[in-house]
Amino acid sequence: MIIELQYGRTNTYLIKGSDGYILFDTGWAGELDLFYKAIGKAGVRIEEIKYLLISHFHPDHMGLVGQLSELGVSIVIADLQKEYVHSSDHIFSKENNVDFVSIDDNSLTMISILQSRKFLKDLGIEGELIHTPGHSDDSISLLLDEGIVLVGDLNPLYELELHKGTIIGESWDNIFERAKEICISDVLIVYYGHARSADITITLSEDKTGIAKNSHVLSGVSTSPSKNPATNDLVSCIMKMLDKGYPIDKIMRKTGADKEFINDVTRMYVTHPGITVQGILDRIEIKDR
Repeated sequence: MIIELQYGRTNTYLIKGSDGYILFDTGWAGELDLFYKAIGKAGVRIEEIKYLLISHFHPDHMGLVGQLSELGVSIVIADLQKEYVHSSDHIFSKENNVDFVSIDDNSLTMISILQSRKFLKDLGIEGELIHTPGHSDDSISLLLDEGIVLVGDLNPLYELELHKGTIIGESWDNIFERAKEICISDVLIVYYGHARSADITITLSEDKTGIAKNSHVLSGVSTSPSKNPATNDLVSCIMKMLDKGYPIDKIMRKTGADKEFINDVTRMYVTHPGITVQGILDRIEIKDR
């Protein structure tokens, strides 16, 4: 039911319905050719992609929305995302990205979180959207009844100990509670925007009214993707140069780093305010999968 498209630096997903697919997130503007190659490899035609959902409107997740809309894909947003649709336009403008197409507000279909189950059911998909703020106020996750959740940039579970008592922790609690109520499986598979997928075993209490705390067993995810001090120092140096406004070419000359790596660091740094060096390494590690 889920096809993970491997292109660019953001994980994007196709969810199969009764009459085509929903695309969840898109990646950066300028990656349309890579997108076409990815869906071709998956055996999917662009005409089969009926709807597009965006986890949140940061540039690495919504960069192709305008172009896909022009190709006939219907753009669906949650009502709470309305004020954020154009929040990344200035980033593409600043980098002079000629491939970026701004979203036409008249092309949007807006639904409320409460309407999402009916909307999905009409497409042959059993599930619902959940508001999961923390990374951004407009972040939503897609929880499917069969035991799958797509969370965009909600901080990965292996970081959860760092976020206890925060809005990030509350968002994960909301996912677990709804999973307990609607999922037919006690295994929840999590699909991230910038990390490998992981299986979580959800252990229910005997009366089936709650999820036992600390019962989430992770597999398939690295808890420490990089322990290379030289790499850590390089990322730290790049971050400092970005703070000083250095252009990419100057960072290349001063550090000797590969342009693609610098671009990866830059995009993670720009789109994830407050991120740490290790957080950046965690999120760009997917390129080596």
